[in-house]
Amino acid sequence: MEYDIKDLKLANQGQSRIEWAKQSMPVLNKIKKRFSKEKPLKGVRLGACLHVTTETAALMQTLKAGGASIRLCASNPLSTKDNVAASLVKHDKIPVFAITGESNKTYYKHIHAVIDLKPNYTMDDGADLISTLHSERKDFLKHVSGGTEETTTGIIRLRSMATAGVLKYPIIAVNDANTKHLFDNRYGTGQSTLDGIIRATNRLIAGCTFVVSGYGWCGRGVAMRARGMGANVIITEVDPLKALEAVMDGFSVMPMRKAAKTGHIFCTLTGDTNVITESHFKLMKDGAIVCNSGHFNVEIDLPALEKMTKKKRQVRPSVEEHLLKSGRRINVLGQGRLVNLAAAEGHPSSVMDMSFANQALSVEYMVKRKSPLPVQVYPVPEQIDKKIAKEKLATMNVSIDTLTKEQRKYLSSWDMGT
Repeated sequence: MEYDIKDLKLANQGQSRIEWAKQSMPVLNKIKKRFSKEKPLKGVRLGACLHVTTETAALMQTLKAGGASIRLCASNPLSTKDNVAASLVKHDKIPVFAITGESNKTYYKHIHAVIDLKPNYTMDDGADLISTLHSERKDFLKHVSGGTEETTTGIIRLRSMATAGVLKYPIIAVNDANTKHLFDNRYGTGQSTLDGIIRATNRLIAGCTFVVSGYGWCGRGVAMRARGMGANVIITEVDPLKALEAVMDGFSVMPMRKAAKTGHIFCTLTGDTNVITESHFKLMKDGAIVCNSGHFNVEIDLPALEKMTKKKRQVRPSVEEHLLKSGRRINVLGQGRLVNLAAAEGHPSSVMDMSFANQALSVEYMVKRKSPLPVQVYPVPEQIDKKIAKEKLATMNVSIDTLTKEQRKYLSSWDMGT
């Protein structure tokens, strides 16, 4: 079996961590139990490019239980948990190509190793696997029937590909499922981002000025958690509707140029490039902390910061201090990559339970279809989204009301008014 990981001796440690995570993933565990009996993915070759975490390991075990042949690589050079990768290789016989801190060259070498499987279906987080297939490995597209995408940034890229007419196979946008973005993006990103910042810096959040750039679901989550810990939260936005919502939610809203003068901690969550630039660095306080919780490390203009830097040093494991020519210091967390994974462990497993349930059931949905989906980006089927929500409530011992026959009739009628 081919694989490329840091150290196979870490496998037992990784296995314990995977087992711990699975205790909070009852929906995915239930799917795995059914998959083990029914084998809906028998004969399917599946290439996955995801963060190699304990929760991802639980998903890989579920897909293999369903009969799939799998190869897994990392979707971010800093997000791999090496002991988890080792456990998947040793205990589950799943080929993994991922090493924490791997170079950009190795990162793409690992993506190519996954493509070498000749996957029938892809599972992506950020669309690097899909992009590489479409640009460098076009001959392998003939094997692919469909794919899924986990995150906002990837969906943006894939919709752009679809609009340009270059997307060659259908994609289900797992990120857009209500049981994904309403919970994973908001509560998962909110908690894990603050966790990463605190682990990296050990700074007090209460009383600081915390700047959140982007008020999508991830930004909402981080802003909520930062305020809950006592921070004075500022939101920067380009969308007037989201900015208005932030104001109505009680946050201060202003341009980044103004926020840069007062912020102590800055966190970008926009999915766009150059959100914090040289002009903003010039205005920041001495000792300002800058981090990113968007998918790619392009939201902070690190090349511009490097040019302004007189001296750089590692002051803590995930903190690089840039001493500027002006004498001020700016601290960058996790090399500008996903701070919740670069400096912490990513989302809590209880929210990834729903996200990865969407992944597993979306792949099953595509495999079971009698005819392939036309090429475009699709939402997760509503019946899957609602099924996952219902299952999650049941695992939490929460019951809800059901519509009566009279209520269903009323909602479907047009002539029953006052």
